[in-house]
Amino acid sequence: MNRIHVIGGKNHGKTTLVGELLVELRARGLRVGAIKHTHHHHELDTPGKDSHRHRESGASVVGILSPGMNAVFWSNGRYGEGDDDPRYDSFAPMFAECDIVLVEGDSQTAAPKLEVWRSELGTPLLANRITGVRCVVTNDPLDRALPQLPRSDVSAVAEFVLHTVKD
Repeated sequence: MNRIHVIGGKNHGKTTLVGELLVELRARGLRVGAIKHTHHHHELDTPGKDSHRHRESGASVVGILSPGMNAVFWSNGRYGEGDDDPRYDSFAPMFAECDIVLVEGDSQTAAPKLEVWRSELGTPLLANRITGVRCVVTNDPLDRALPQLPRSDVSAVAEFVLHTVKD
């Protein structure tokens, strides 16, 4: 799976940038997938609904097929600190036809990352404490030597993303 992670602090613009990149990359004729990574625990399947009851009754995998959308739910295993999360491998078959997959979040992955950063929010760069950040998307000056792309130039960010996943 050719994936790149868009990371950054809360309210730095990750979701907005991912949305803009999806539009830009699709306009270039690419098939683009998206994954939202979260460290918060929340129920993805609605408690009380049949599919949730099936899972609670012991099903290893539960699927939902509807006229508008399909979903599959399965429990995940734990993985060691510093390892790349093997759950991405389990997603690979669903994203096999995608040219690129944009993942919002997951700063701990070994996969390439770009960071969205806004100095006005007062949070330090994640790139100062984690590895794998290939560039910072910001309109603000940086205090470290990292490639930087202007937040307002989505086309340039898309070019960087395409170049990064092909390496």
